[in-house]
Amino acid sequence: MASFKELEVFKLSVQYVKSIYQITKSYPKEEKYGLVSQLRDAAIGIPSCIAESTGRRTANDRKHFIDIALASLYETHSQLIVSEALEYIAKDRLNNAEPFIEKLKAKLIAYQNSIKNRPSNT
Repeated sequence: MASFKELEVFKLSVQYVKSIYQITKSYPKEEKYGLVSQLRDAAIGIPSCIAESTGRRTANDRKHFIDIALASLYETHSQLIVSEALEYIAKDRLNNAEPFIEKLKAKLIAYQNSIKNRPSNT
C-alpha cells in the first residue's frame, strides 16, 4: 500500500482544504468561531481521515475512516451552501466549487472500494 502522501485522493483533499481556507478568508469576523471554524475543521478532517485510514489494520477500519472523510466532505458542501444563502460567498463561487467536490467524492468512493484485506502500512 502506498504512503498516504502519494495517494491522489490525499493530494486532492489537501487542495480542497487550501480552497476552503481561501474562501473563508473573506467571511465576517463574527463567523471566526462559527462557520469559518466549522468549515475549516471539517475540511481538515478529510485528509486527516485518509492518512489515519492507512494506519489501520483491517479493511473495515480503513473503510470506516473513508466514510468519515466522505461525511466531512458532505458537511463542508452543506456549509458552503449555507454560506451562499447568508451571502458570505457568491453563487458563482459555490458553483465553481461543486465540480471539485464531486471529483473528490468520486475519488474517495473509488479509494474506499479499492481497500482490501491486507496489512496496513504501519
